[in-house]
Amino acid sequence: MSYAAEESQGPRFTPAVQWLIAINVAIYFLQLTVVTTDAVASALGFHAGPLADTWWTVVTYMFVHAGFWHLALNMYTLFLFGPRVEREWSAGEFARYFLLCGMGGLLLHLLFFRGATLVGASAAVYGVMLAYARRWPDDEIYLFAVVPIKVKWFIALLVVMDLVNGVQSNVIGDSVAGGGVAHFAHLGGFLTGWLYLRAADAAGRDGLRAHVAPVTDFGDAPPRPVPRGLPRPRARSEEVDDVVAKSKAALAQRPTVQQMAPAPPRLPPPPGSDLDRLLDKIGQHGIDSLTSDERRLLDEASKRMRGEGA
Repeated sequence: MSYAAEESQGPRFTPAVQWLIAINVAIYFLQLTVVTTDAVASALGFHAGPLADTWWTVVTYMFVHAGFWHLALNMYTLFLFGPRVEREWSAGEFARYFLLCGMGGLLLHLLFFRGATLVGASAAVYGVMLAYARRWPDDEIYLFAVVPIKVKWFIALLVVMDLVNGVQSNVIGDSVAGGGVAHFAHLGGFLTGWLYLRAADAAGRDGLRAHVAPVTDFGDAPPRPVPRGLPRPRARSEEVDDVVAKSKAALAQRPTVQQMAPAPPRLPPPPGSDLDRLLDKIGQHGIDSLTSDERRLLDEASKRMRGEGA
């Protein structure tokens, strides 16, 4: 199986995926060199019994694998689907989701099988594949590097196969029937991931409602292109209104330019036929209609009138 979707920008390895793969590989290396596989499975694998004595195995069983191909398939699948999901979320959220799906797979497995030791990260990896399929359902992968198939149909095919094989194993009464694969653990990881993502979606919608709910209802006012702002606090509103009222009162009391400037004295029009003619012309056609000689005559008459008034 190979990946055919368009890659998002960023490194192919992300921190949480890198650490999860490194821990799994390191433990498998210990199985091959320092201690035996049976010893590691006994110490870190989960087996039914008093949980208080082996509580850590609820988590550590995900990092122990029964063989090379078991490890390689799980880690390759995690590498294939995990980094893009982690970039969409965060390293911390992805790691918590991975562990939660692994523990969910353990719980469902215990409902049907209690005799065999459970090891492997398959349940957690199923949760990662589900998260990818929900976010990018139409991305394509190549099954056996030849057959193109959309991620959503690939996940659905795996779930159906695990359900059928898991029911057969339960009827036989042996969890290792069919190659020692814990099918119900796979289904438990898938189901836990589905519940987690549904709860996250509901929490996101509730958060959006809580953010929108405080906005007041403005009645039957028609929709506006610019949303109304939230009402100001009452104390702040009264303070602003008081400042505006004082400003208006000060402007009303301030004398205008016309009130402050004294009105010029009204002088009686000087006698003279020429001046009367000029005044009549100004009254009929405006001052711009005067010629230069008429303007000079008007200025001289004005000077004489100011001298008489002084």
